[in-house]
Amino acid sequence: MITNMEIIFNVIQSMGISLGVGCSTLAILNFFHAIADGKIDETERNFMGVTYLVLRIAMGIILVSTIVLAANGFLTVGYAYFTAYFVAQMILIAILFINATLMTLRVMPSTFGPAIQASTWYSLGFMVTLSVHLVVNVNFLVFVFAYATLVLFAISLVNAVMAYLKEKNQSKA
Repeated sequence: MITNMEIIFNVIQSMGISLGVGCSTLAILNFFHAIADGKIDETERNFMGVTYLVLRIAMGIILVSTIVLAANGFLTVGYAYFTAYFVAQMILIAILFINATLMTLRVMPSTFGPAIQASTWYSLGFMVTLSVHLVVNVNFLVFVFAYATLVLFAISLVNAVMAYLKEKNQSKA
C-alpha cells in the first residue's frame, strides 16, 4: 500500500527531475549560444551560472527524495524495494553527481561532459515517465544498452554542433 509520504516524495522527486531536464536543456543551449562567437562573455557566464545553480538545486531535491523513498521502501518491503529500476535510477543519479563534479573541477572535457549530463537527465526523465505508466519492471541490460546509446548519440550531437559553430566562427574571421 502506498502511503501519503511516498506519494509526496515521488512527486517531489518527479519535480526535481523535471526541473533538471528543463535546466539541462537550457544549459546545453546556453552553452552553444555562448561558444557560437568563440568566446564566453560575462553576461553569458552569468546566465549559465544561474542555470547551473538551479541544476544543483534539482540534483539536491532528487538526492534527498530518493534517499527518503529508498529508506521508506527498505523499511516497508526490505530488499525487494531495490529492483533493477531502482538500481538504474541510482546509477543515473550517481553519474549526474560524478559528472557535474568532474565538469566543475574542469577534469571532464566539454566534448563529453555536457552530453553525458544531458543524456543522463533525459534518461531520468524517461524513467520517471515510464514509472508513471507503471512500467517499472526494467531489464537492467536493456537499460544499460539504451543509456549507452543515448550517451553516444548525445556526444555525437554535441560535438557536431560544436564543430559546426567553430567552423562557422572561423569562416567569419
